[in-house]
Amino acid sequence: MIAGFIFLRLRGILGKRTGFEGKAPSQFEKVLNNVQKDNKVAKKDNFDEQAQQEFLKGAKIAYETIITDFSDNDNKLTTSKSLLSKKIFDQFNEALKERSKKGHYAEITFIGVNSAEIKEHKKVNDILNVTVDFVAEIITCIKDKEKKIISGDSEKIKKIYDTWVFSRDTRSISPNWQLVDTLT
Repeated sequence: MIAGFIFLRLRGILGKRTGFEGKAPSQFEKVLNNVQKDNKVAKKDNFDEQAQQEFLKGAKIAYETIITDFSDNDNKLTTSKSLLSKKIFDQFNEALKERSKKGHYAEITFIGVNSAEIKEHKKVNDILNVTVDFVAEIITCIKDKEKKIISGDSEKIKKIYDTWVFSRDTRSISPNWQLVDTLT
C-alpha cells in the first residue's frame, strides 16, 4: 500500500511519459533559437541583477557544501572537490591532512547562511571573478581521538564571517563556478 502511494505521488510529480514528443511548429523553433542565442550572449557578457541573484543562490549552496565537507569528521574533501580550484583544494587538503595527522576531527552542524552579498565582480579577459561576503551560523568543535573537545563548543551557535572569491571562464559552456580564493 505504501509502495503504491509513493508510486502515485511520483507519477503525479514527474508526470507520465506517453512516447509522443511531437515537433514544435517552425515559427516557434525560430523564436526559441533566438531566445537561446540571446541567453548565451547574456550569460557570457552580462552580470545583471537577475544573473547576480541566480549566482548568489548557487553560491550559498556551494558555501554550505564546502564548509560542511571541510568540517566533517572524515578529514577528506569529497562532495566539494569540483567546486574548488586546484590551489584551494590543495590548501584545504593540506589542512585536513594536518588535522588528521594530529588525530583530530571536526564536528559541525550548519545552521544556515544569514546573508550573502556580492562585494564586487570583475571581468578580466574572459574570466569573471565575483567576491562574496558571507555571514553564516554554525555549531562546530574539534575533537581528539578520545572525543575530548579541543576547540569550539558542541552546543553554542557561532556566527562566522567569510569573504570568498568565485571564478568562471565565460567562454566555457559549463555554468559552474569554482572557489578560487578565501580572503578571511
